[in-house]
Amino acid sequence: MEQYRTRPAQYGPRHDRPRSSLPPQAGRGAGGGAVRAPRQPGPQRSRPAAVRRPAPAPAPAAARMPNPRLTGLGSGLFCALVMFLIGGLCQVLFGASLTAYGVLFLPVCVLTAVWVRRGDLMTAPVVVPIAFAVGLLPVADGDGGTGGKLMGLVTALATQAGWLYGGTLVAGLIVITRRIRLVHRRRASAGARPPV
Repeated sequence: MEQYRTRPAQYGPRHDRPRSSLPPQAGRGAGGGAVRAPRQPGPQRSRPAAVRRPAPAPAPAAARMPNPRLTGLGSGLFCALVMFLIGGLCQVLFGASLTAYGVLFLPVCVLTAVWVRRGDLMTAPVVVPIAFAVGLLPVADGDGGTGGKLMGLVTALATQAGWLYGGTLVAGLIVITRRIRLVHRRRASAGARPPV
């Protein structure tokens, strides 16, 4: 035996709500279905600016610069190894020219300060002078033996202190700039985040 359910009273018309001011529907077709009038073209809604923003086009692979993120130890090893190789090249190509060594030291300082990761920013100005001294080992003049080589290294450090201080200053300025930008970015994201 089938039981027919009656519509609950809660779905009936409500008397406390004002009636809709919409016009009545158009005539119905023969099949009983509603015939819809074609929609009149009107002004199109524009999307919000945040949704409409196009995604940045990926840069071509040839134009992309390498952007590794080195740890504090990694940046020290990178800088020391590159400076040792530059010292060997200066010994072979430029006849142990300390000026050429000092000039090539500056871009290595820039790369070390740019490539160190955010958590280890303050290690870059520390490892740069150590790498400068390591790279002087092949370039420094010595009479032979450990004592002579050590005296040549101390003399080279004393005479090339300008390049050493300049490279350390460049690395320090880059690190400070990156640190300030990081702090501003964190404050801006914390300010944009809604309070919980």
